[in-house]
Amino acid sequence: MNRIVPLVLAVALFMENMDSTVIATSLPAIAADIGTSPIALKLALTAYLVSLAVFIPVSGWMADRFGAKNVFRAAIIVFVVGSIACAVSGSLLEFVVSRFLQGVGGAMMTPVGRLVLVRSTPRNELVSAMAWLTMPALIGPLIGPPVGGFLTTYFSWHWIFLINVPIGILGIIIATRYLPSIETLVQRPLDVPGFFLSGIAASGIVFGLSVVSLPALPTWVGMATLLTGIVSAVLYLVHARRTAEPLLSLNLLDNQIFRAAIVGGSLFRIGVGAIPFLLPLMFQIGFGLTPFQSGMITFVSALGAMSMKLVTKWFYRKTGFRNSLMYGSFVAAIFVAVNGFFTPETPYWLMILLLLVGGFFRSLFFTGTNALAYADIPNEQTSQATPISSVAQQISIALGVAVAGGILEITTKIHGGPLQLSDFHIAFFVVAAISGLACLSFRGLQPDAGSEVSGHRPLIKVAAPAE
Repeated sequence: MNRIVPLVLAVALFMENMDSTVIATSLPAIAADIGTSPIALKLALTAYLVSLAVFIPVSGWMADRFGAKNVFRAAIIVFVVGSIACAVSGSLLEFVVSRFLQGVGGAMMTPVGRLVLVRSTPRNELVSAMAWLTMPALIGPLIGPPVGGFLTTYFSWHWIFLINVPIGILGIIIATRYLPSIETLVQRPLDVPGFFLSGIAASGIVFGLSVVSLPALPTWVGMATLLTGIVSAVLYLVHARRTAEPLLSLNLLDNQIFRAAIVGGSLFRIGVGAIPFLLPLMFQIGFGLTPFQSGMITFVSALGAMSMKLVTKWFYRKTGFRNSLMYGSFVAAIFVAVNGFFTPETPYWLMILLLLVGGFFRSLFFTGTNALAYADIPNEQTSQATPISSVAQQISIALGVAVAGGILEITTKIHGGPLQLSDFHIAFFVVAAISGLACLSFRGLQPDAGSEVSGHRPLIKVAAPAE
């Protein structure tokens, strides 16, 4: 397998993952500097995810229309410009707008990069390709918390965004040199009504859920936005059924394997999406640690995730997608709930060990669902499957942030005081329970589901012939 392509594409994932973990670690410091609260500042995290939800649906069409390589490079440029804008922001509004601009670039980088990978990789090598794509990207969360905490504690939070500039320039150079020009398989007109309806639906739902839990905005604003998103989603469903070539072909969800990967992955990511928001805040507000100390603890999750990549292909070949994802998602959800038992008296070595193992199982799950989603999808439909998969991923992560923030807000109103350690514990238990439901999505799969990708050949008992 050509490892250059996934390693080049991993530059985009590296920037995105490091950026998100750096911001989560530095959230209290940024909030204090621009005159807002850490809970209100989660609007900036949600704005990024809302931007992804709006523009990811059109990423597949743009890749087919303008070439995946060209779109990928342009997306890196937009992301870098957004990073610079974040660094010079001086208010909550400016920071939110800058994060939205970053999201426009991120909406094209990751799904288009995954599209290039799927189209240029034989199916029997897809698990390995996904592992190679994700492994360098996991360096982002690995070094993001300690680097972000170090810069925030000893210098200034502004520098955590400026490090994306040299990384982005490097990504453009190596993408130009090494990324293959993928031939467009399908030319289709842009579904303009579908673009607006899907964008309003996704952004309305994600933003509405977030605003409901934000003390900075009236509750009725969130409810109205959420209702608008739900209505737009219903209208898009009607539109997609009546349109020959909709922007997002929901008929792909009739495929059981693809549907299981999307539904199961979305449920699980609600819990995982909350971790980068909850864990650093708990360490800093509940434990009284500095951003640097917090980052030095949380980074080990990425280390555990990276270690799983070394055995992922072998593991799925031995156990298959069904068993690995069904049991792996349940075990990983348990390790999300374990965070709810951490206290300042918990030994650091124990917390680090549990976070390490939790990252190990989360990585197992993510690599599997990313590969399973394309196991039964022909190449000419990958530009449709990739946006659906990416939209589902980002909306579920945004829901995780919104749910976690909402739980913290509700618990503080109940006891009528500032955030307490018990508030974070409750939030971890709730999101872990939601993630655990993912195991149910894979129960209906056949033991040999996705065997062309995993290489798993289950033993089939043959009945003895009747005498």
